[in-house]
Amino acid sequence: MPRAKRGNKRLEKRKKILKLAKGYRGTKSKLYRSAKESVERGLNFAYTGRKLKKRDFRSLWIVRIGAAARLNGLNYSQFMHGLKVAGIELDRKVLADLAANSPDAFTDLSGQVKSALENEQQQRAAA
Repeated sequence: MPRAKRGNKRLEKRKKILKLAKGYRGTKSKLYRSAKESVERGLNFAYTGRKLKKRDFRSLWIVRIGAAARLNGLNYSQFMHGLKVAGIELDRKVLADLAANSPDAFTDLSGQVKSALENEQQQRAAA
């Protein structure tokens, strides 16, 4: 059986870790063992951050939609329910963009939501 030597592989692996540790202070960017710990920790934070980013943006969109809905006489939950009743399938990202960048379009949308909610109330009263 041939003898396995890892010279190049070991060097490549260490160079990769030290490259990722570039910018860290002191020992953490110079010595392999410290750099490895710091890089692994940093990659864990990066992984978690990618998940948190999705939550943070969704809550930001909800706040923006809620603020714009209040300007048009509705609260967030009424607005979202009215969208469902009216059959308007826009996601929160698009709605938040409308609220921030084109308030006139959001106002028109709110008008459609209000009329859909009124129609629903009339149907309930008739039944």
